[in-house]
Amino acid sequence: MAKEDIVVVAVDGSEASKTAVRWAANTAMKRGVPLRLASSYTTPQFLYAEGMVPPQEVFDDLQSETLEKIEEARGIAHEVAPDLKIGHTIAEGSPIDMLLDMAHDVTMIVMGSRGLGGLSGMVMGSVSAAVVSHATCPVVVVREDNNVTVDNKYGPVVVGVDGSDVSQKATEFAFAEADARHCELVAVHTWMDMQVQASLAGLSAAQQQWEEVEQEQKELLESRIKPIREKYPDVSVKTVITRDRPVRALTEQAEGAQLLVVGSHGRGGFKGMLLGSTSRALLQSAPCPMTVVRPESF
Repeated sequence: MAKEDIVVVAVDGSEASKTAVRWAANTAMKRGVPLRLASSYTTPQFLYAEGMVPPQEVFDDLQSETLEKIEEARGIAHEVAPDLKIGHTIAEGSPIDMLLDMAHDVTMIVMGSRGLGGLSGMVMGSVSAAVVSHATCPVVVVREDNNVTVDNKYGPVVVGVDGSDVSQKATEFAFAEADARHCELVAVHTWMDMQVQASLAGLSAAQQQWEEVEQEQKELLESRIKPIREKYPDVSVKTVITRDRPVRALTEQAEGAQLLVVGSHGRGGFKGMLLGSTSRALLQSAPCPMTVVRPESF
């Protein structure tokens, strides 16, 4: 079943959520697609004995409070994009279940890094970990300090490339975003394969080997992005080959960027993004919104 070309943003009324709504509205406007505001509520079962059904008034109040958050978010989104088509979804139950269910049918989910209530603790908490780890569409995590500013609103889209299949999907996503945003794409590839010997002779030999490896890595990167580059001829591309740790290299390149894109899977390179130190570090340190693309994201 084909996915609907739409941007979904999680809403909970927190400041981080409002920042995410602004970013999602701007993205939907640039893509020329609708925005859907999504929020959920849970009934406080601890107030009732086992087997008791809360009175209808409780459900009505919860739905009303949730709708107020949705309408506030709608106003924020329309401030960013007055003509944007905006729908909404309100669900009873876990925000994880709601967002993972929606992920099957949409092209992007945007979440605040942390919030209040059901969508709290977004960076390291259970909601973010579950959605980023299991969503079948790309997921964007927007930290509260990831505001669109004069310095970054025209910045590049940065993508980590490691030569894997899922990295290729992340690169395709990044090219599409750069094309929609009419901005530069920065493709970053890192390698840490060489050990420096202690002697001066060892250093000299290692430097020569590094240069050879760097040339090989550059050719690998160029071969990987060439077919996508041909698909998006209007996107200006900058390639960065660096002998560095992925977290440091990507964080540095993402300074002033509109978006950082990484693939997620397996081990090594940019892999292990979800549960390993690389992903956790990037989700907390990336100076711009970050998209995680999984193998099942397309």
